[in-house]
Amino acid sequence: MAPKAFSSDLFKNRREISKDIFEKVTVKGGSIKIKEPLEEFGHDKAETVAVSGCLEIADFVSTNGCSLGLETEDMSSSLIFGGVEGGGTHSTTMIYNGKGEKLAEVGGPSTNLYQIGIPETNKRISDMVAEGLKQAGLPENTTLEGLGLSLSGCEREETNSALTANMVEAHPTLSRHYDVCSDTVGTLNTATDSGGIVLIAGTGSNALLVNPDGSVHRCGGWGHYLGDEGGAWWIAHKACKVYFDHVDNLNNAPADINTVQELIFTHFNIQDRFGILTHCYDNFSKAEFASLSKKIAEAALTGDALCIWLFREGGRMLGKHIRALANNVSKELKEAEGGLNIVCVGSVWKSWELLKQGFLDGIKDDRGQPSISELTMVKLSVGMATGATYLGAKAAGKSIPRNFQDNVEKFFHYKS
Repeated sequence: MAPKAFSSDLFKNRREISKDIFEKVTVKGGSIKIKEPLEEFGHDKAETVAVSGCLEIADFVSTNGCSLGLETEDMSSSLIFGGVEGGGTHSTTMIYNGKGEKLAEVGGPSTNLYQIGIPETNKRISDMVAEGLKQAGLPENTTLEGLGLSLSGCEREETNSALTANMVEAHPTLSRHYDVCSDTVGTLNTATDSGGIVLIAGTGSNALLVNPDGSVHRCGGWGHYLGDEGGAWWIAHKACKVYFDHVDNLNNAPADINTVQELIFTHFNIQDRFGILTHCYDNFSKAEFASLSKKIAEAALTGDALCIWLFREGGRMLGKHIRALANNVSKELKEAEGGLNIVCVGSVWKSWELLKQGFLDGIKDDRGQPSISELTMVKLSVGMATGATYLGAKAAGKSIPRNFQDNVEKFFHYKS
């Protein structure tokens, strides 16, 4: 006999609840122990089941137990939540309990729906959640109470709704509630619940402003054809463009090109300029192209003038993202302690000292005045899937304990 959904409508009058029923049920941790058959609950034998598989009973016991003088645990602490940080190269899934304790963290492949399609994206997410449950020591048939999906490419509500619909159809027992959003939204929710700016500078770049009133404003995030200014791909492409233009006598480079030429030839394993064409057109890889920026950073640290200039330009473009959003930043965010909070994500920020002067130039307006008078820049000290988990819990109408100060590390403060 399969357990049926328990309806509290059967017990609208609490005075009619038999204390005997509660004496047959023990709720502890993540399990419900049914000591004797309870056919009215759809259980015809004594058994132990996961709270997530019997949520209606758990909620009822938690809600009504106190009215009968019974000791019951807070059921929220027994619920299981998940969060996925999905990128174009790799993804991370975390499993948390309702006490805010991380039970598991697993890595996985790309979950960018524009690269692999919605069905494959959801399959990979389901597989990662299954691995996470296994790592956490939970039953493989555990249904999450809420799952937050913070994925690159999930910018449009129509796309997010389509992904959720497919997930419910193809993986009906994965989670009861979902929140699907972009990776920038998940990042911000890892760092704060009061708003701020997320400024991503990884392979590409993107900026998202969320004000305390919930209003959202964006700059960038259009990919390498239309944007990615200040990201690793943009810096690498800028290096190639400056070098090629100089050799073609189209535009003079701002400094000697010899080191950059050597870096380009070595990175792409080419003998002359024509060799780069196959890497640009026949076998283009954005990630491979972007990885040249790491070598440019290393050369900048040894003092090469052109490489220093390239990273300063990258910093200037990232600063311009902040300038672009400045007029939409709420007074509350500007006047907060430490000024505007900027969450910085991506490998390019590892070269902050090379970016800093350009960034400070980039935030200035046409009169040379800072568009933001005070700001604090932080980086995450925990994975972005943490914020996705918070969103998953929120979608389920729950809130798990969190300490945002433990989730971030301040690395720069500016005040004009």
